[in-house]
Amino acid sequence: MTGHAPRRVAVTGIGAVTPIGHGADGVWAGVLANRSAVRAIDRFDASPFPSRIAAAIDDFRPADHFDARRARRLDRFSALAVASARMAVEHAGLEDGHRPAPERTGVWIGSALGGVAFGEEQHAAYVERGVHGVSPTLATAVFGGAAASNVAIDLGMRGPAIGNANSCASGAVAIGQAFQAVRDGVVDAALAGGAEAPLAPLTFGAFAMIRVLSRRNDDPATASRPFDVGRDGFVMGEGAAMLVLEAWDAAERRGAPILGEILGFGASTDAHHLTAPLPSGEAAAAAITTALADAGVAAGAIGYVNAHASSTPLNEVAEARAIHLALGARHAREVPVSGTKGLYGHALGASGAIEAAITVMALCNGLLPGTCNLETPDPEVDLNVLRDATPATPGLALSTSFGFGGLNAALVIGRGT
Repeated sequence: MTGHAPRRVAVTGIGAVTPIGHGADGVWAGVLANRSAVRAIDRFDASPFPSRIAAAIDDFRPADHFDARRARRLDRFSALAVASARMAVEHAGLEDGHRPAPERTGVWIGSALGGVAFGEEQHAAYVERGVHGVSPTLATAVFGGAAASNVAIDLGMRGPAIGNANSCASGAVAIGQAFQAVRDGVVDAALAGGAEAPLAPLTFGAFAMIRVLSRRNDDPATASRPFDVGRDGFVMGEGAAMLVLEAWDAAERRGAPILGEILGFGASTDAHHLTAPLPSGEAAAAAITTALADAGVAAGAIGYVNAHASSTPLNEVAEARAIHLALGARHAREVPVSGTKGLYGHALGASGAIEAAITVMALCNGLLPGTCNLETPDPEVDLNVLRDATPATPGLALSTSFGFGGLNAALVIGRGT
């Protein structure tokens, strides 16, 4: 603590670049359309791999967002992050006259892989043309904090600029840490989220070779199928999402539309296995319980769960057990749950941020997303999984994220004004 009384933390802006749409409106339109963006990979030759499908973003060109020099200097990972951050700031109405002091504004961005795919590309250039074929931006593109640094530079934010690499929990961890910093008075505002650009041959192939990716190559649109008995692995995706978090009273003073509220954050580690979850779900449940305690709310107050739901058989059963342990068996069977990765695949470290943004918009719009491609629910998943979008106005929601290494994160999110 910094001596400040804990402050309420408002979400006032959302920016995103995803396979189903860009910006808050574009992503929400993609959720409502309920069509999967997964297709056959054409960005590189995927024929050597057992999985040959992904959720790619085909309509993002850095030149549409940056001047020519800036576009050349940003790899895809950082470009997705900076473009999303700009959208979030614009969406929040944070023009220069309304921005908090630069030294009181921070950046928190998570990514599982950072600029690894760009490093792979540059290694190929090195093998083909030697050292003179390598981009001079390589050294500053591949480190995990590159996105946070580039966003801070682009927007002139001089508070903490923190990058984390907590695998598929990274985006949620970034939002949780930024929430704590705003709540505790470390900063007055923050940009927080995740970015991921993993669609390169070796980077993608590393996951395909350990058999965690779906092999439904003949029907890509149905390959990512959260909670479905026929799921056979996750579908890799790319994307970025950023939230603007502000002290609630400051947002009210400037007349900002308050989209939602971050109320609690929890994290834990399975300490079990690098790729398989702890089967009991107890460590994941501890992250949820910590988030509820942080928010000061009872488990029964949660009215919606946006689940991690990666479309992998082991993980979703463990997640269901975690929800039962944390919320209680009766409430866990009743509370509406959806898994939205059927739409845009699994963007690794960006997923938690994309899903937090969708959760905010669901509460804001009074409509809970369905679960794309859910045909036959897995009987081992004893949850009230929504097949179709459902009108509802819960006051509180839970967003969960779980990743390789047994890294777990949970966010409690409330409705805005």
